[in-house]
Amino acid sequence: MPESVVRKRPAQVVAPPPGTITGPLPPPPRMPGRHPFRAGQPKPRQPPRPIRGKRAWPVGLIALVLLFLGLFVVAMGIGAATAIDLPNLFGRADEPPPRAFPVLNPSRPERLTIPAIKVEAPVLDVGLAEDGSVGVPPLRRHNEAGWFEGGPTPGQFGPALIVGHADTRTGPSVFHNLPKLKPGERIEVLRADNSVAIFEVNSVERFDKGKLPVQRVYGDFSRPSLRLMTCGGRWVGGNVGYADNVIVFASLVETDKA
Repeated sequence: MPESVVRKRPAQVVAPPPGTITGPLPPPPRMPGRHPFRAGQPKPRQPPRPIRGKRAWPVGLIALVLLFLGLFVVAMGIGAATAIDLPNLFGRADEPPPRAFPVLNPSRPERLTIPAIKVEAPVLDVGLAEDGSVGVPPLRRHNEAGWFEGGPTPGQFGPALIVGHADTRTGPSVFHNLPKLKPGERIEVLRADNSVAIFEVNSVERFDKGKLPVQRVYGDFSRPSLRLMTCGGRWVGGNVGYADNVIVFASLVETDKA
């Protein structure tokens, strides 16, 4: 670095002498004639004359049209990629969304019909057993099904639960052939309001009683559904009986009048 630069001292702010009045400078005296700080105004340029027979398009209008066209193309692409029904997005806000399945008001079940396994049984109400599990119909009524009154009624949102015995010492019971049901087969539930809730079997599954998927069985409130439950698997005896639970998962697909 040059020595002259090294010797150069940084700029310093020097305070004014005592008694000096500081502040904004007084305005300069007005002089007759043209204002000294006002620049002359240039003359406005005349726009070019349009060519006869051709009308110029406003730039703003063209930009607006292109913007809407781009938004429309993007929206159509999103609709195609996500299966969103775009026309319905701009419908009236007070119109309820369409449902892909029926929904019924609460009404207790009275009769259960499963044509594929020849079940035609009355339905009684059951609650919780002493150990906190879902109760079952008494053995003297082993050919009847039991609706768990602590859950939804068949046709409401959520999983309605109907239980039944598989067999007794005297022979088969109401749900003896439940494991033979196949996906797609129908289940009908006659309700107290004279409506019929029609369900379609989704799956038939078996679970160890100690590893029951509680959330899947009791906690799915995404749509009206039905669970049919009985015992199955290996006989253990004692207070356990059979080692497993057989569960039919079914969804509401139709409603009818009795």
